[in-house]
Amino acid sequence: MSTPYPFTAVVGQSDLRLALLLNAVSPAVGGVLVRGEKGTAKSTAVRALSALLPQVDVVSGCRFSCAPAAPDPACPDGPHETGSGALRPARMVELPVGASEDRLVGALDIERALAEGVKAFEPGLLADAHRGILYVDEVNLLHDHLIDLLLDAAAMGASYVEREGVSVRHAARFLLVGTMNPEEGELRPQLLDRFGLTVEVAASREPAQRVEVVRRRLSYEDDPTGFATRWAGDEHEVRARVVAARALLPKVSLGDTALLQIAATCAGFEVDGMRADIVMARTATALAAWAGRTEVRKEDVRQAALLALPHRRRRNPFDAPGLDEDMLDRILDQFPDEEPEPDPEPEPEPEGPDDGGPEDGGPDGGPGGTPPQGGGPDVPETERQPESDAADAPEAPEAPEAPQSPEPQPSAQESTGPEQAAVRAAEPFRTKMLSVPGLGEGASGRRSRARTAHGRTTGATRPRGHLTKLHLAATIQAAAPHQKARGRAGRGLVIRKDDLRQATREGREGNLVLFVVDASGSMAARQRMGAVKGAVLSLLLDAYQRRDKVGLITFRGATAELALPPTSSVDAAAARLEQLPTGGRTPLAAGLLKAHEVLRIERLRDPSRRPLLVVVTDGRATSAGNAGGRTDSTPRELAGHSARLLQAGGVASVVVDCESGPVRLGLAGVLARDLGGPAVTLDGLRADSLAGLVKNVRTAVASTASTDSNRRAA
Repeated sequence: MSTPYPFTAVVGQSDLRLALLLNAVSPAVGGVLVRGEKGTAKSTAVRALSALLPQVDVVSGCRFSCAPAAPDPACPDGPHETGSGALRPARMVELPVGASEDRLVGALDIERALAEGVKAFEPGLLADAHRGILYVDEVNLLHDHLIDLLLDAAAMGASYVEREGVSVRHAARFLLVGTMNPEEGELRPQLLDRFGLTVEVAASREPAQRVEVVRRRLSYEDDPTGFATRWAGDEHEVRARVVAARALLPKVSLGDTALLQIAATCAGFEVDGMRADIVMARTATALAAWAGRTEVRKEDVRQAALLALPHRRRRNPFDAPGLDEDMLDRILDQFPDEEPEPDPEPEPEPEGPDDGGPEDGGPDGGPGGTPPQGGGPDVPETERQPESDAADAPEAPEAPEAPQSPEPQPSAQESTGPEQAAVRAAEPFRTKMLSVPGLGEGASGRRSRARTAHGRTTGATRPRGHLTKLHLAATIQAAAPHQKARGRAGRGLVIRKDDLRQATREGREGNLVLFVVDASGSMAARQRMGAVKGAVLSLLLDAYQRRDKVGLITFRGATAELALPPTSSVDAAAARLEQLPTGGRTPLAAGLLKAHEVLRIERLRDPSRRPLLVVVTDGRATSAGNAGGRTDSTPRELAGHSARLLQAGGVASVVVDCESGPVRLGLAGVLARDLGGPAVTLDGLRADSLAGLVKNVRTAVASTASTDSNRRAA
């Protein structure tokens, strides 16, 4: 719709609105990352923010939005003379998930550059967003190399394009806003740290507030222009307040006490690096300016911590977000404000809405006559939902019913033992890389070799469609034999379109890592199952770091269950793993056949993503379960048949051997041979005790093929 939804008509979400407004007041805060479930007005609020930004004065005809009062001396369209320009609204530029690098940073006209020697540059989205908003919806689904380029430009305030000896630099200062649904996967901690603020949003559970959301949305869709007109007064007030806060910002004083509070808070929460301190200082200053004050107070530092620190405390995707607010208060109370609480002068009210902020505006509280809910952006604590419940919850007590013997006999436990309560996982550790042999073409990641758009150059080919990565040497080699026929011999190289060659590159791809975990009675000894869960948790963490999709299948009793369909959310897999009960017989064949079916469906959905099957078991098979098969086949024979079916389908597999004790049957090794992959012990899975696992995977595949050949010859 051409008429955006008014920012002041957004119901609730006070933290989200406050974070966006603080970045509008001080773009140096560094942007905001909005995390939350679908349908929580994330995109609506961001798109509405652009209407609140003041108009931008730009040099007429400059494609890079230079300011007339201080034009960029290195502007590709320059040099510009200092003087007057034209006013235009601040832009909001959206970066689609499927955008290419050329679309983001700009593209060079390679043909003109080679044939005419002209540095013809077409600006990208970073240039369009200069002095405006750059919005990335579903930022966690964006390719890593694009995120790196994006955040580097945001940090440096400039974009650099270096290609085939041609260098272009232009200013790129913008308000970066990213939204994401954590169910679709997390950002790497290094990238999380580059966002200034983060906000967790969730749909309201209050019926009255939900009714108001629906009422306003339906009214807006029926008459966007009329709806926006009813909220125009409130939009003007908030816009004026943003302008006043920007003017006041240089006058805000950040005293020594406030700096000590900031430093003590970051140190107390063990935040890595110094970026958090800087972001908190800028945020607290912007909060004071937004409140119309010229000094930073303790409440500004507290609110800045709640916005700037939660995403920087997460060491891995399984850590719960949020801060312990009681601990935060204890840290801040060590450094009381220097000035007494009451001001000598009455606190000025910025040109804008009253204490309720943007939510309190609107004729009769909106189209339905119900006043907006919540406290507005300058009273941020009123609607805050507790975010640290999971982190503050006491550890689940270990179930007393679990057997205490070091290693119960499998046969007795599988046949007669009751289902045992879930066992806590051991501490995760760094694992050696498990890899899929061969060369793939799947989504970018960090696990297996693949043909990608970014990586080391391995050759050249004719371009298909638009040329993106020129292979200069191959292009010159293709053009050289035709120079005499083109009549330009000795007078320069003539390059034609047919001569251009596209560089082929090799990088890394993310895989689908499907875990098949044995939860039967033979695995249910408390100490061993805790170690098994710790190992799977470690592999999940490795999958997160390598940008994989993960799935989880468990088998016990008479069935195999898809506990987690393939997803990018490894924290969901970790939660399912923690709750996994154990006990019963071992339907190994059913688990393997379930894996075969899941992988078959995933191949139809995404043929380019290659699977890696990780089977966590001691190799015992005491039940056919729901695997079916011939009635005269034993559970062990059915398991072997199921494993060979997966091998015939070309599935790369690794067996994590969980067998322990002085007497070992070696059944996991037999299963690994049937699957065509290696068997790795729990101890051997650790990165510091296993060398060359990728080589072992390939060696095992080759060894299995040789063994099969010898058997056929015999």
